[in-house]
Amino acid sequence: MNNQLLADALTRDKRFQVQEGDPSAASIVAAAEADSLDVVLLSPALEDNATLGFWVARQLRATHPEMRIVVLLDTSDRKTVIEAFRAGARGVFCRSESLKSLAKCISCVYEGQIWASSRELRYLLEAFSEAMPMRLLDAAGTSILSKREQDVVRCVAEGLSNREIASRLSLTEHTVKNYLFRIFDKLGVSSRVEVVLYAFSLERTSPHPPVSGGRAPQRSGPKPAQAMGKQALPKQLSS
Repeated sequence: MNNQLLADALTRDKRFQVQEGDPSAASIVAAAEADSLDVVLLSPALEDNATLGFWVARQLRATHPEMRIVVLLDTSDRKTVIEAFRAGARGVFCRSESLKSLAKCISCVYEGQIWASSRELRYLLEAFSEAMPMRLLDAAGTSILSKREQDVVRCVAEGLSNREIASRLSLTEHTVKNYLFRIFDKLGVSSRVEVVLYAFSLERTSPHPPVSGGRAPQRSGPKPAQAMGKQALPKQLSS
């Protein structure tokens, strides 16, 4: 019943072509093999198993790295959010949110962005910091990123594309790409998701004013932050 209601609601949005599927692990994997699916909405609970959906997400990620997954959560708790992203999700969406927000979530994830609220991103930051502390300062105790590189990081955290960052900071897109490559190398990361996590670390360690010419990022409600996975790195950087 829930699948049917969800499919009917999304079908009314002309941006989407919706394919319904039997809510079983085998059927979902088979559908991914047989059809060209752009975004998969997946529940963690399948076949009376509370976490089988995460196994399916890992399978899809391994066999179809270009496929984007949104995990539908009953509750947005820390453990579930972290597990969803570890399994390969590009976005998490709590069922208590509106269908209008879900449509926006799907569109953002399809465009290569990460969808999560500020609280959910902080969950990821905490998990990331625990697993692999990020290099924030050099041996002298100063930031390893220049002021301009930090400006680029904050724009990434707002979900801006390379073109939008270039416009915001009065740079060329080529210069923005070069900044991103240097930022990735300095931080020892390989994705914009990890850069977003760095931005949250930056906020926690040193207050900063909004980027010149822009507005301070909002702190509440679901907020998409652009990201690129390792597989999509060259394509995203050239967009």
